[in-house]
Amino acid sequence: MKKAVIALGGNAIASTGKEDISEQFANTRKSLAGIVELIQEGYKIALTHGNGPQVGNALLRVERTAEDIPGLPLGVIVADTQGGMGYMIEQCLQNRLRMFDIQRDVITIVTQVVVDPDDPSIKHPTKFIGPFYSKQQAENLAINFNWVIKEDSGRGYRRVVPSPIPLRIVNRKIIKQLVDKGVIVITAGGGGIPVYVEIDGTLEGIDAVIDKDRAAAVLARDIGAETLIILTSVENVYVNFRKPNQKKLTNITVMQAKRYLKAGHFPSGSMGPKIEAAITFLENGGKAVLITSLDRARQAIQGTAGTKITAAEQSG
Repeated sequence: MKKAVIALGGNAIASTGKEDISEQFANTRKSLAGIVELIQEGYKIALTHGNGPQVGNALLRVERTAEDIPGLPLGVIVADTQGGMGYMIEQCLQNRLRMFDIQRDVITIVTQVVVDPDDPSIKHPTKFIGPFYSKQQAENLAINFNWVIKEDSGRGYRRVVPSPIPLRIVNRKIIKQLVDKGVIVITAGGGGIPVYVEIDGTLEGIDAVIDKDRAAAVLARDIGAETLIILTSVENVYVNFRKPNQKKLTNITVMQAKRYLKAGHFPSGSMGPKIEAAITFLENGGKAVLITSLDRARQAIQGTAGTKITAAEQSG
């Protein structure tokens, strides 16, 4: 069997952050159709997911219950969303596999990911998370919670947190063992829980979030996957996106991806981290990265949809 890591966008489950649990379950069931098709193709799979809207909701709860309930650090919030979202994905996938009489076990692992405590982003946080606030609200929150808050593109004020580069998956050995045995593992949700290693070798949490796609690339490397599949809201990667000279990319190399990234075609708030994750994975021994929409995963594997990035020279 071929081995793949699939990165599922958090918006696939809750795009607005206002969906109730029944709506989130419905969205989850819908988002898994393409993944089940890959399982039918015989892939060994580790599945990861984003958690942006869910973390935003959790932060609102922390803010609005501060007088009655002790607040939670980001690492614990990420762990909570890993568990809750993992449960939804796990159950929906189990039911879907049963429907097709596919005999594969599914398990969720709450996953820690090692980062560098001296990562530059820790001293200079830039990752926007949570809801928008007025200037007055932002100033009060900064004082009450010791948050760093900045203006986000003229739309209002939001909390910013560090987003350090992931180095390795703490649970990588057991994840690899399970995936190699054919177990479908839901892991490193929301980029994983960021931790660093103390001088004595112990682990300590850090108040930060890790980009989901970058963590997926590290996960794929750590378990020896051949393919990284990033499922997002668009079927293909484009250069000059939404401009008159927009061009769809179907097959490109790492070198081409680097050139396009340097030229500014992939913004940091959208496609940029996905391309950076693809480059990282391929430069660490991966065979291929596929970027496409949720419903086109199988076609992307078959070469009839999506954008394929490889280390080898090819046209595209």
